[in-house]
Amino acid sequence: MRATYLWAIAIAIALLAWLGSGQLNQEAVVYDESIAQRNIQERSLLNDQAPTQVRVVRSQAQTKTRVASVRGKTENKRTVQVRTELQGRIVKRGVERGQSVAAGDLLCALAIEDRQAALVESQQQLAQARIDFDGAKRLKAKGYNSESAIAAARARLASTQAELTRRELTLQKTRVTAPFAGFVEDVHLEVGDFATPGAPCVTLVDQNPMLLVGRVSERVVQSVKPGMAATGIIAGRESVSGPITFVGQQDDPTTRTYAIEIELNNEDGLIRSGLTTEIRIPVAETLAHKVSPALFSLDDRGGYGIKVVNDDNIVEFYTVSVVSEDADGVWVQGLPNAANVITVGQELVVNGERVDPVFVAETLATSAPMSQQVGS
Repeated sequence: MRATYLWAIAIAIALLAWLGSGQLNQEAVVYDESIAQRNIQERSLLNDQAPTQVRVVRSQAQTKTRVASVRGKTENKRTVQVRTELQGRIVKRGVERGQSVAAGDLLCALAIEDRQAALVESQQQLAQARIDFDGAKRLKAKGYNSESAIAAARARLASTQAELTRRELTLQKTRVTAPFAGFVEDVHLEVGDFATPGAPCVTLVDQNPMLLVGRVSERVVQSVKPGMAATGIIAGRESVSGPITFVGQQDDPTTRTYAIEIELNNEDGLIRSGLTTEIRIPVAETLAHKVSPALFSLDDRGGYGIKVVNDDNIVEFYTVSVVSEDADGVWVQGLPNAANVITVGQELVVNGERVDPVFVAETLATSAPMSQQVGS
């Protein structure tokens, strides 16, 4: 029994020695190739295979305006609290909240009280002073009056005339009127209230013109000039346009951006203040291709680009940037002026691979999505 165990152990040791001898004689394989070399080898292997068939569209660059997009809002040009200049009881309020008014419309009326009587008194005093002055001049012409008496009569005439003007203005100030056409945002005095000088009567909002306000980056501000036309998309729906009327000269220390204002015609009063707006400003002319966003591919750094086929049927990848957007596609720059753009099959090929292009007559903006097969 013991001999059987010994033979088994001996055979096991012999087998292990024989297996180990093969490992000892095998040379270690060292992979010292770089990633670039491996990619070259992979492309070489791909080129040795049958080229992948892709659908290609010839595209020619067109002149397109580069647009800077800025997030902003609408803002009324001025908001004023129209205040009383006198004290007195409010006897009439000519407007209600939410009402549109024209320049000169009555907002609030104060009690006249004795102001009308004071005006009549000043009118009579002025008439007497004028008679006295005329009489003094006639006496002076006959030699019965001196220059001093003439000067005193002229001073009394001027004083009574000034007093009459003050009382006329006081009577006018009992009517608080709109300084400009606008919208009554709020009312602050009711009939029966006692107003003191400086008390607010109503808050008046000037709706025309309306402003689009926003801030542009330091890269864009050098291309923005007063008088340039800009477009705004209000709340993602309504499109408005107007000239740029203000470009700030000092930046915001926190955001390093510059304020801009665009003036809009708002005679109908339909544009409200405070609406979120996308402001689009044309800043430069450039050559661009119109493509479908479905053609975008990602590069190794996370950027997006488009794959094209060169004259040798080799795939090339170009990183692109969006110039502007349309409803049926986007305009991009970064491609050659004349480019053979892969529209179907770009997800199946890599940069540097040889392909079998199938040229078709279609527009890049309406090209088939990436998931569609070449032969479909």
